[in-house]
Amino acid sequence: MADTLSRPDGLQIPKGKFYLRDAGYACRPGILPPFRKTRYHLNEFSVKHRPQNARELFNLRHSSLRVTTERAFAALNNRFKVLDQKPFHTFDPQVKLILACCILHNWILGWGEDEFFEEVVTFDEVETDHGMDAGDNDAWKVKRQDWADAMWEARDNTTI
Repeated sequence: MADTLSRPDGLQIPKGKFYLRDAGYACRPGILPPFRKTRYHLNEFSVKHRPQNARELFNLRHSSLRVTTERAFAALNNRFKVLDQKPFHTFDPQVKLILACCILHNWILGWGEDEFFEEVVTFDEVETDHGMDAGDNDAWKVKRQDWADAMWEARDNTTI
């Protein structure tokens, strides 16, 4: 089995992974957009305006994850100015450079004060093998709905 999902548009997606995208993208294997025609942005939710169904909860968590990811990359860009430049390396060295910056960033967090993050959060391992082919769009939509339904069912056990 290949380590990446090769899509017809040339996008290479690591096996068992997906890209968070905005609602302008179609739900396809490896591409995970929010549900359309459903509240999405964080400012649309509050204590008084909580998610009312599985799709709204999924979109809230999708938006929260995108914002967190964007903040993490902003912190890396602020710390390592080399990431703020136009890339002059091929794709594989770029991936290694970002990984090296993440490792250095985590090392700095572990050995001293840091103005970008107050605490380090760890996550349990999760199963990521989605087992889908590039052309299986309907199955990917079903998987997204299954995840939304599972989040909705477990909503009382989580904080977001």
